[in-house]
Amino acid sequence: MVIVIPYTLPYTLHLIPNISIMYNYIKALHIIFIVTWFSGLFYIVRLFIYNTEAESKEEPERSILHAQFGIMIRRLWMGITWPSAVLTLIFGPWMWYLLGSLPQWLLIKLIFVAALYLYHFSLHNIYRQQAKGIFKYSSQQLRMWNEVATIFLFAIVFLAIVKQAMGLVWGLGGLVALIIILFAAIRIYKQVRIKK
Repeated sequence: MVIVIPYTLPYTLHLIPNISIMYNYIKALHIIFIVTWFSGLFYIVRLFIYNTEAESKEEPERSILHAQFGIMIRRLWMGITWPSAVLTLIFGPWMWYLLGSLPQWLLIKLIFVAALYLYHFSLHNIYRQQAKGIFKYSSQQLRMWNEVATIFLFAIVFLAIVKQAMGLVWGLGGLVALIIILFAAIRIYKQVRIKK
């Protein structure tokens, strides 16, 4: 049985109208930079895949593709993804400070967010390798790694929206089901590509 507790802002935020208004502005900025950060996380791995697959091309096509993908990767990673990750990290704790408490759902969400930053750093490692011309992972491995961001997105958004109304068992069960579906889809996609 799941007990649903309606979630509202803490009592202190309602006492001071300016803080309540500021909280909403900070929350809006936090959401905007989460969206741009995830956009970068999703697209950067696609570019890593295309750059890796360019290795199998003949010259001069290989060099042309690597040069173009290198520019696209650098601009996306340094111009959008990293700044968005930093701004998310600024506005998130600011919201938490204005909230004035640490509910259980937020603690669990912060664990997922910490893991998401570790994922971000793993992508930065791949970024640095590919910038040096090192292609350590196959396009299939990168496709699988790309889905990790999807798992984090589902977990973090559900925790932020549903909050304490979601039971632990249902939440973990849903996450496991999502993982199974995503990796099954990757296998099916690989089989379809091989047949072509």
